[in-house]
Amino acid sequence: MNKSYLIKNARIVNEGTLTEGDVLVENGRIAQIDTSIGPKSANVNIIDAEGKFLLPGVIDDQVHFREPGLTHKGDIYSESRAAVAGGITSYMEQPNTKPAATTIEELEKKYQRASQVSLANYSFNMGASNDNLEELKKVSKRDVAGIKIFMGSSTGNMLVDAQKTLEGIFQLDHQLITHCEDETTIRRNLEKAKAQYGDEIPMTEHPVIRSEEACYLSSSTAVELAKKYNSRLHVFHISTAKETELFTNKIPLEDKRITSEVCLHHLWFDDSQYESKGSHIKWNPAVKTSADRDGLWKALLDGRLDVVATARGGPRRRHRLRVSGGAPSARRTAVQVRLRVPIRRSARDGHHREVRRHPQARLGDGRIHHALLRAGLLRRRGGLRAVPGRCPGRGR
Repeated sequence: MNKSYLIKNARIVNEGTLTEGDVLVENGRIAQIDTSIGPKSANVNIIDAEGKFLLPGVIDDQVHFREPGLTHKGDIYSESRAAVAGGITSYMEQPNTKPAATTIEELEKKYQRASQVSLANYSFNMGASNDNLEELKKVSKRDVAGIKIFMGSSTGNMLVDAQKTLEGIFQLDHQLITHCEDETTIRRNLEKAKAQYGDEIPMTEHPVIRSEEACYLSSSTAVELAKKYNSRLHVFHISTAKETELFTNKIPLEDKRITSEVCLHHLWFDDSQYESKGSHIKWNPAVKTSADRDGLWKALLDGRLDVVATARGGPRRRHRLRVSGGAPSARRTAVQVRLRVPIRRSARDGHHREVRRHPQARLGDGRIHHALLRAGLLRRRGGLRAVPGRCPGRGR
């Protein structure tokens, strides 16, 4: 017999509001939400949540689970386990693994592996490269979260810098996702740093090498291409106040074709902390100035930035502590909401189904929760409960 849970006196975040009340969970489903609920049987585990927040399961749009090829750092099982422990019930994983997921064959291997071991619901992004445009044209919108374009180099060798290829990718009818840093600017700044410091480049140079200029040049190029071809574009991890000028809050979120994301570390840290924290705050794009941090907060609060994320996927400590121009970065964990993408059920549930999130959903907005509840798609631990049946649209 399934145990029922009655969560009492919680501060419930739902439908864009914060209210105090109770939540009853029966047979793995949310059965009732009310100001006060009494136990309906003896088989109820009562949890007193007084003073605590109760939120819907989080959707993480940017994770790096390092499988295949880098599983000494983490794999789909270990990282999905960490995600569920932290309240994240659905994730979208990035393609910069070894080998990179730049072919449908490699991407399918990830789906197959996740169907066996993932403890959370999942989808995977297809990776773009300078020479796989024809492969990208075969990718199904109904089965693949998005196409990830590294317009600046980061973990993995997936830089897309051929203008003709970029023009072709931005004409695709798919959700496009970009990592934006101008490679020419980064390389020029790195050479200057090497000339000054040799191989012992101090960590304080990281935001100088991966500068505001590098970020803005790349982000503005991506936005320009998206406007030219009316692409659906989502720009990952905005890190400068200047970049926020590229985005608007003048139209409803559900009508935006160009959206953006900010990561928690860019909202929390600034470049004054590199001296004390070193590579523990080294990300690509780099943490910038306190003025940039303040500008990001302003843009997030006024609706120009649409998503908060962190991008789970940490290398082991000994990898983080290598300091050079190309040193690995500490990676992140994420919180997200907006993109309309398919999510498959977790391996423990045994079936797949496409799930598209409520088009008006925003961070902390329980409309996601209620849209899925009404559709009968909720399962235990706040995830998506799918109806038996294979996810449609394989796109072969």
